[in-house]
Amino acid sequence: MVRTPNIKLGAYGFVMRQPIAYMLTWTTYGSWLQGDERGYVKDGVILPPNKGLNQANRAAMASPEVSLTRRQKGITEDALRKEAEALGQEICAVAVGKNHLHLVVTTNGLDPCHAVSHYKNAVRLAVQGDGFGGRLWTRGYSKRYCFDEEQLHAMIEYVNRHNTLKSPHVHRGG
Repeated sequence: MVRTPNIKLGAYGFVMRQPIAYMLTWTTYGSWLQGDERGYVKDGVILPPNKGLNQANRAAMASPEVSLTRRQKGITEDALRKEAEALGQEICAVAVGKNHLHLVVTTNGLDPCHAVSHYKNAVRLAVQGDGFGGRLWTRGYSKRYCFDEEQLHAMIEYVNRHNTLKSPHVHRGG
């Protein structure tokens, strides 16, 4: 049987395509709470705004809301690049905003949960090394899988449209 890198046989003999990359997104602490006026996601379900819930969550925050400075955005992007290299992942696109980031990376066989844990920790340590104190990230993250070059290109374009650093965009070859 001929096998390609992004196809594997599932538990019941079904052919399952493997992702070639994924887009990871996560937010800074306190920047998008449950009940937010923009709506929010809980257990994969998009829910409408809830002012009372938002106010209760804001009152329960253990640290102030985080908004990354321009300097911290640069530190974040540098830390992401170093960690990607350590993980053997290729960064296809990155956009670091004041309250969230998007990162498109090749999977290199890594589970996104494992990768996000490494990325969040690497950035936290780098930003703390520059004097930041407190909680940096919210729990959780969003992931979107790319199964082919067309999907990958679409995600790269999405992230590049949201790039607020004014740094050179990273494009995957070709």
